[in-house]
Amino acid sequence: MGLLEQHKQPAVKETKMQEEKLQELLQYVSQHSPFYKELFAKHQVDISVIKTLTDLSLIPPTTKEDLQQRNNDFLCVPAEKVVEYTSTSGTLGSPVTIALTENDLNRLAYNEYNSFSCADGSKNDIYQLMLTLDRQFMAGIAYYLGIRKLGAGIIRLGPGVPALQWETIKRLKPTAIVAVPSFILKLIAFAKEAGIDVNQTSVKKAICIGENIRNTDFSLNILGKKITESWDIHLYSTYASTEMQTAFTECGEGKGGHYQPELVIVELLDENNQPVEPYTPGEVTITTLGVEGMPLLRYKTGDICMYFDEPCACGRTSLRLSSILGRKKQMIKFKGTTLYPPALFDLLNEREEILDFVVEVYSNEIGLDQVLLYVLPIENSEECDHRIRAYLQARLRVSPHIKYVTAEEIQKIQFSEASRKAIKFIDKRA
Repeated sequence: MGLLEQHKQPAVKETKMQEEKLQELLQYVSQHSPFYKELFAKHQVDISVIKTLTDLSLIPPTTKEDLQQRNNDFLCVPAEKVVEYTSTSGTLGSPVTIALTENDLNRLAYNEYNSFSCADGSKNDIYQLMLTLDRQFMAGIAYYLGIRKLGAGIIRLGPGVPALQWETIKRLKPTAIVAVPSFILKLIAFAKEAGIDVNQTSVKKAICIGENIRNTDFSLNILGKKITESWDIHLYSTYASTEMQTAFTECGEGKGGHYQPELVIVELLDENNQPVEPYTPGEVTITTLGVEGMPLLRYKTGDICMYFDEPCACGRTSLRLSSILGRKKQMIKFKGTTLYPPALFDLLNEREEILDFVVEVYSNEIGLDQVLLYVLPIENSEECDHRIRAYLQARLRVSPHIKYVTAEEIQKIQFSEASRKAIKFIDKRA
């Protein structure tokens, strides 16, 4: 069965396949996972009665705190079977190690092969990877393995350095780039200064990682619009996490990230761990299928998304996920207003007066959330400051603290020694 045909299966076949894989997983973790053995015993979970996807609700969810505090207890194989150690970026709290076996690396390659195929990729493409392949970054190795499986060409250039990116594009003529959207804007700005016509280059599409490019109605957000207004390339959004070892990637229709039901079971849960309806925000909760090293059951990612269950115009029938609306633990309660960082990023990206920024949230002396914006302005003037402040007051209805910084200072804030990608949000709350 071909890849697209596989994802066009009737829902009943898809459910049956997932339920068979779920029962295999339950048997596996009950024998090999110290964490899940203990969880099943503590909550008197009888895995023999869990037959359907609905029965998953009999198992208590696993949290990020569980994974941080009991990291080694999730490992299901002896150390000699581990061939790759990856880690989360540690955006909230300490990083978590995810160990992979040879089978897991093959699964990861298949996952990204599916993803790049979904994003209209083929063996005729050449991908320029504008991201790190070191520092235990799973995404970097995943993209590399997936593109190899696709049979396409790869240029491993790494992040940053617009001059080198453009020199390589001119010399090797990639058809696609894999990059963080805000860095694509920096590429465009450099090209304008250097007299490079971006629309006369070989690059026709971009796989966008790490940042939203769409609103919940699938329209391009400010970041997506700024890119496509200057550069006539097709943008494909992708959502994944190290823990789930699986990606949700857009097809050419741009209507949400496509589900890979053979690799993961996804639930979107409300505050009471009950499933939400389509078009309703819920916390992405995943159960990995086919993972050997560190499988997860009902793992709550902390990411808030919506899902859409009508068939896609591309022919795939599995559900699709929206862009991340926010992260549960990053929600900011500021002067009576609820903010999520992605919405704040959209506002800041909208203004020409703001070249770059970092959002910092901290607690004041009485425990309330406070917001500090580090802003790199287009110019240091009272008029520019007034426009920025008036805009934020009008759009947010509250006034965050603003600290203007230089290009060197914003670079230091965004790229600490340990960071693998630009940091846009710093949470200093207790």
